[in-house]
Amino acid sequence: MKKTYFTLFILFFAFAAVACSTLPATRTDDHRIHVTILHFSDIYEITPVSGGKEGGIARVATLRNQLLARNPNTLTTLGGDLLSPSAIGTAQYEGDRLAGRQMVDVLNHFALDYATFGNHEFDIKENQFNQRIQEAKFTWISSNVFAADGHPFAGVKQNLVIPIHDKKSGKTFRIGMFGLTLPINQPSHVRYSDPLTTAHAQIAQLLDQQSDFIIALAHQNISDDIKLLQASPQIGLLLGGHEHENHQNWRGNFTPILKSDANVRSVYVVDLYFDPQTGKTEIKPTFVPINDNLAEDPGIKAVVDQWMTIAFNAFRAQGFEPEAVVTTITEALDGLESSVRNHPTNLTELIAKSLLRPYPAAELSLYNSGSIRIDDVLPAGQITVYDVIRILPFGGKVQLATIKGNLLIKVLNQGLANRGSGGFLQSAHAQQVNGTWQVNGAPIDPSKTYKLAITDFLASGKERGLDYLNSNNPDFTSINPGENYDIRQLVIDQLRNNSKN
Repeated sequence: MKKTYFTLFILFFAFAAVACSTLPATRTDDHRIHVTILHFSDIYEITPVSGGKEGGIARVATLRNQLLARNPNTLTTLGGDLLSPSAIGTAQYEGDRLAGRQMVDVLNHFALDYATFGNHEFDIKENQFNQRIQEAKFTWISSNVFAADGHPFAGVKQNLVIPIHDKKSGKTFRIGMFGLTLPINQPSHVRYSDPLTTAHAQIAQLLDQQSDFIIALAHQNISDDIKLLQASPQIGLLLGGHEHENHQNWRGNFTPILKSDANVRSVYVVDLYFDPQTGKTEIKPTFVPINDNLAEDPGIKAVVDQWMTIAFNAFRAQGFEPEAVVTTITEALDGLESSVRNHPTNLTELIAKSLLRPYPAAELSLYNSGSIRIDDVLPAGQITVYDVIRILPFGGKVQLATIKGNLLIKVLNQGLANRGSGGFLQSAHAQQVNGTWQVNGAPIDPSKTYKLAITDFLASGKERGLDYLNSNNPDFTSINPGENYDIRQLVIDQLRNNSKN
């Protein structure tokens, strides 16, 4: 059994244009074994974001080709969340929603090596999930997520050892890897084991298999990442995901936690240098923004374009014209997850107002911020129907309901308690002033009945901490359950109305 050691060396910089010359060069006189890891996570869009200026898996493919030319021992890893949610994933094709089929195919062509599950992998149906697992040519690694019978999903590894052979020295660098997912999405076909207990067992197995260096591929909160490293000092590197924002955090015995921005706005390139003589591994992480200074790989772009064509044809069949221009905006619309799940933005306010359009009698509107999935800023300029589909990929209906004032206060308080999650509530005409909830500037009367426009999901009681908000509650009544309006069409109408004013 070999003990894992590593020395601390940080190479951290950002640059606009990516080329091999900006990355650490491979030294021909170095006796150490050099391995490069390209890591990213939380990828929902196959095309660039931020108006085309950032992201784009075809751009990452160009970087990957550069890395392979610099070092043939290059691996690619994904820290979870790729199958859902996305606008493209909702498109109907060959009798079913795509549900991540487009992403798996693009990543197959990209030649991804290893991925762990994110919590959103379990948004899709069981049969769709199993199909995606079978379609993937890359290796899934998951140590604490199992099928309902307690067995690993077919074809999924609980851990593995990646042997990197050095022809010059004849030595081998054995990288052990295991995967963890936070247990917050628990459909009936999925079972979880405790991440910390699981990690302990996986590390023991990997050390028994003579691993020289151990990597945790994890999709969980950074606070859980820190607890993991504090409990398991044998881990040499944690490649993470989930927050959608980049992190470089060195913990405990100088173990790095590395997370990139969602939708490959950035990636991490990690160079590992293993010394067979000492058993030590040096870690050099490089933060790499992905932007329009990096060319798109033509082969991957062709695959992306093919799926975009399939999706747009599907949306047309649903009655949407995705490329049609709805309006031209003069101010960027903020739909970043970090924004909409914590406070109102100009986009959340626009959506809240759109819910009121068919209901002049409504005094306020309510919807959950988790229905907004774009995680992007739409720049000033033309807004298309597809942009609206990206904002609200799951669609949904809007209904008119009545709610007693005391229940409304309870709902609004819970929405505030859900800050930071998709259960954070957005509203038109409801605001808290000095700790008192108001509707249209007047304090809410607990005994009064209010009329509100509300999304069908929120009215179903399925949101976090709001199970009491449903049709069985006598203080909450749907006025017109048969007369529901599509939220995406309401937003389109609101955008068009704004452009006239």
